[in-house]
Amino acid sequence: MAVPDDTCPPYQTLFNAAKIGRVELANRVALAPMTRVSATADGLPTDQVAAYYRRFARGGFGLLITEGLYIDDLTSQGYLFQPGIANAVHASAWQPVVEGVHDCGAKYFAQLMHAGSQSQGNPHTDTTWGPSAIRPKGEQLPMYRGAGPFKIPQAMTVEHLGQVRSAFVNAARQARDAGFDGVEIHGANGYLLDEFLTDYLNTRTDDYGGSVANRVRLAAEVCHDVASAVGGEIAVGIRISQGKVSDNHHHWTGGEDDAATIFATLADTGIDYIHTTEYRALAPAFAGSDKSLAQLAKQYSGLPIIANGHLDDPKDGAAIIDSGAADVVALAKPALANRDWPQRVRSGRPLSPDVPRDLFGPVANIKDWEVA
Repeated sequence: MAVPDDTCPPYQTLFNAAKIGRVELANRVALAPMTRVSATADGLPTDQVAAYYRRFARGGFGLLITEGLYIDDLTSQGYLFQPGIANAVHASAWQPVVEGVHDCGAKYFAQLMHAGSQSQGNPHTDTTWGPSAIRPKGEQLPMYRGAGPFKIPQAMTVEHLGQVRSAFVNAARQARDAGFDGVEIHGANGYLLDEFLTDYLNTRTDDYGGSVANRVRLAAEVCHDVASAVGGEIAVGIRISQGKVSDNHHHWTGGEDDAATIFATLADTGIDYIHTTEYRALAPAFAGSDKSLAQLAKQYSGLPIIANGHLDDPKDGAAIIDSGAADVVALAKPALANRDWPQRVRSGRPLSPDVPRDLFGPVANIKDWEVA
């Protein structure tokens, strides 16, 4: 009978090194972006924000991705007390946060976000933008200080599209200057770029509406712009989903054909990775198919894939990497319950199933991020 090799940690696949663009990761476990809305009113990260991220870096996560950072002082902000990366003041405030994460051994990506018509708290304007003047489904989230239906957005003009493209580039440069190792363009969860991709929210008749090739155009242009501006210096990727904050059950009507167009188009822009997020990352993306969204992203893009969605159990995380569908797994709820998830798994210690009460909303009541 073979003797177990005690020198090999459980789920070794999760702890192999990885590479995204030029960024070397010590392991394949990432902290998923989670809205915390705990910045100052003008979007500056606080000491508490810094402590929050340092705790995960000390806990062994190889990569941290910030919550969505708004990219301009126009219509991009989605929530009150959301952090920003819209200007040099924001970038300067992020520098010590980034340094703290780096000092703890992790790499750090900034997620760049335009909330579009899902914005429910923006002190800069009462107007929201969207591809068409169509209200998102559902209602605003009370856990993020919202209430009632979303506003009907203003249908964006070509000039607006140019402003958004420029804002993403400016924000990427600010993130680079702040010391981030990469930027992730938020193209998921019903925010602006995903709204263009969503058939029932986008009824445009110009080059940005109609076919899926047209509806992915803005996301592809933003990816190309950002990769061209900073891709030689930091990693660039995009997060993609089917479901949304306002519509958890949405699926692309064209199924795998849509996936093929979307992922191949994005891969041609010069970005370094794609981050897929689904309710369950291992589940088939479409009825009648056995392929997950991560698997489709890998198949049609050929890029490194970060996968997110109920990969709480390390065996599931290891399985999606072993299958070749993903290169890195991103954890949300299990990370909140186990801020040292990678260290616990690697040493064989049990994982806690208990997610803190602060799962959503401000973290102002948390006092133990540095020590727990």
